[in-house]
Amino acid sequence: MKSEQLTSSNRNSGCVVVRRIELLSPAKNLECGIEAIRHGADAVYIGAPKFGARAAAGNSIDDLRQLADYAHQFGARVYVTLNTLIKDDELAEVETLVWQLYRIGIDALIVQDMALLTMNLPPIQLHASTQTDNRTAEKVQFLHSVEFSQVVLARELSLKEIEEIHRACPVPLEAFVHGALCVSYSGQCYASQACFGRSANRGECAQFCRLPFDLVDADGRVIEEQRHLLSLKDMNRSAHLEAMMDAGICSFKIEGRLKDVSYVKNVTAYYRQAIDAILARRPEYRRASQGVSTYTFTPQLDKSFNRGFTDYFITGRRSDVFSFDTPKSVGEPVGHVKEVGRGYIAVSSGKTFHNGDGLCFIDEQGRLQGFRVNRVEGIRLYPKDMPRGLRARTPLFRNYDMEFERLLSRPSAERRIPINICLRDVSFGFSLTFSDDEGHSATVNFTRDKEQARSEQRAGIEAQLSKLGGTNFVAQSIEIDFTDNWFIPSSVLADMRRTAVEAFGRACKLKIEKSKLKVDSDASNNCQLPIVNCQLSYLANVGNHRAEAFYRSLGVEEIAPAYELSAPRGATLMFCRHCLRYALGWCPRHGGVKSPYREPYNLVSADGRRFVLEFDCKQCMMLVKENDSVNNKNNSNY
Repeated sequence: MKSEQLTSSNRNSGCVVVRRIELLSPAKNLECGIEAIRHGADAVYIGAPKFGARAAAGNSIDDLRQLADYAHQFGARVYVTLNTLIKDDELAEVETLVWQLYRIGIDALIVQDMALLTMNLPPIQLHASTQTDNRTAEKVQFLHSVEFSQVVLARELSLKEIEEIHRACPVPLEAFVHGALCVSYSGQCYASQACFGRSANRGECAQFCRLPFDLVDADGRVIEEQRHLLSLKDMNRSAHLEAMMDAGICSFKIEGRLKDVSYVKNVTAYYRQAIDAILARRPEYRRASQGVSTYTFTPQLDKSFNRGFTDYFITGRRSDVFSFDTPKSVGEPVGHVKEVGRGYIAVSSGKTFHNGDGLCFIDEQGRLQGFRVNRVEGIRLYPKDMPRGLRARTPLFRNYDMEFERLLSRPSAERRIPINICLRDVSFGFSLTFSDDEGHSATVNFTRDKEQARSEQRAGIEAQLSKLGGTNFVAQSIEIDFTDNWFIPSSVLADMRRTAVEAFGRACKLKIEKSKLKVDSDASNNCQLPIVNCQLSYLANVGNHRAEAFYRSLGVEEIAPAYELSAPRGATLMFCRHCLRYALGWCPRHGGVKSPYREPYNLVSADGRRFVLEFDCKQCMMLVKENDSVNNKNNSNY
C-alpha cells in the first residue's frame, strides 16, 4: 500500500481532500510498543540500542524487528529515535545502525543531528525531532527543503502559530498532545550539562527543572522559598484535537518513553477514542492505520501518572501551566477530608476506594504527602500509616488506583481489522475473497468437484467462515455467491479460511514508498537558512565535523561548537515561555501589577548555585542564565 501524502483539508471548498491523522504513542520497550498498537496507536516511537534522547530507554535490534513486524500487520508504523547529538567518533556507528534499522523494517527515524543528512543512508524517512527547535515557519521550511518528511513542532506553539506554519509549508506536522512538559524549548536546554555534566541533548537530562529553588531579588530578599518554580504540570490537549487538526496537525504525539505499560495502554486508548469520534463526522480526515480496538476498561487520563493537567499555550498564555508545590504525580481529585479520627480518615467523595489505593495531599507547608490505604469501610479509609499534617477539608488526590491498575495488568484490548468475505462457485470449484475498506484484497482459488447439499448450507458456511478468532481480522460482511446449494465439508471450509487469512495478511503488510533523503549539492543550493549574517551560535548544537560541513555547504561562515564541547561564559541555559513574572502577577504585557521587588531576580538552588532571570517581553520569553560571578563550574564530559 502506497503511503498517502498528508495534505491540508478545506471544510468550505466543496471538495474533500483526505488527510490521514496519526496517533503516535511512546514505547519504552517491546511490550509497551505492542500494547500501544493493540490499544489503537497508528504509530509508535521507540529508542534504538543507542543515540535516543532517553538514554535509559534503549532496545535491541531484534526487539525492534519484532515490533515492526507486529505493527505492520495493521498498517501501523514504527519510528526510532536517534535524536541526540553525535560525537565524531560515533558517526560511523550511527550510519551502520541506520542501515540495520532500515533492513528490519523501521519506517522512519526521528533525528536532531544534521550530520545524518551527509551520511550514506538507505531510503528511510527522516523526521525532525522537537530537539531541532521547530517554532517558526522559517525553520520548518528549511527542514522541509533538506527533505525531512515530518517535523515535530515545539510544544509551546499556539493554534495560531501552528496554522501559520502549516499554511507556509506543506510538510506533515507532528505535535505533542499529552504528557510531561520541558520548561525550556526542546534542544535549547543546557542546565543539566552546566550543573551536572549530563547533556539533555545526549539523552541524559538530570531533571534540573524539577528541583526546588529560592527566588531572590537584587537586594537579597527572598520572594519564594524552596519551591519548584520551573516545574510544569503535564500536558493534556484532548479537548483541542479537532482544532489542532484544522490548524494543520496530522500526527498527535503522546509523551512517555520512560512510562510503564499501564500508562501507555490507558492514554493511548483514551486518545484513540477521542480521535475516532472526530473522524466519524469529519470525512476529510482519515485514520492512518487499520483495525478497531476494543477494551476491557474505560480509559481515564487522570488515572495515569500526571502532575495535574494544562493545555499549555495552545490557546494563548495561561496561568495554570505550573506546579510549584511538587514535581510528583498527584493523580485524580477524589474529594476532601471530612474527619480525621483515631486510625482512620473519613472522606467526602463520590469515588469508590479500594484496599491498596495510594492517596496524597498538599500539607500546610506546601509539600506533597502520601499514604497507602490499608482497609476501606464505607467512607472511612484506614491508612497503613496515619499521615501527619492531614486536616479536615484538605483536598485529596488518588495517584494509584489499585483496581484500575489490576485491570490494566491483564490483557486489556484486542485490535481487529474488519473484513468482507465472499465465497463464490467457479468453473473449477470455488474462490474465496477477503477484502477490506482500505482496498486490500486477496483471492484464493480451490479446485474441487461440486456436490449437491441435502439441506440448506448458507448458515453453516457463514458460521465457519466467520471463525477468525486468533487472527487480526473480524468479519463485517459475508457474501455467498452460489449458483446452487453446494455442499462443502466444514474441514474443507476451515482449510479455505486459513489459507485466505494467510494470503490476506500478506496483502495487508504495510508498504511505504521510500525516497533517498541524503542532501545533494543541488538541494543544498536551494536551502534557505533561518540565520542572520551566516553565523551559528552554540544554540545550533553542532557537535561533530559532519554537521559543521553540512552547514558550511549551505554558506554558513561562522559556526560555534555545541555547548557540550565549549560552554560560553554567561550562556543562557534555558529559553522558557513559562514566565515567573507572569506567574507572580507582575507581567506588564498581561495586566500585571508592579513588582515590589527589584530585578534582576535569581533562582538559587539548594546547593547554592545562582541563575539570573532575564525577561524578553518582545518574544514573551523568560531566560535562565548562568550567574558568572557566583558559579563557574561547567562540567563537560561530552
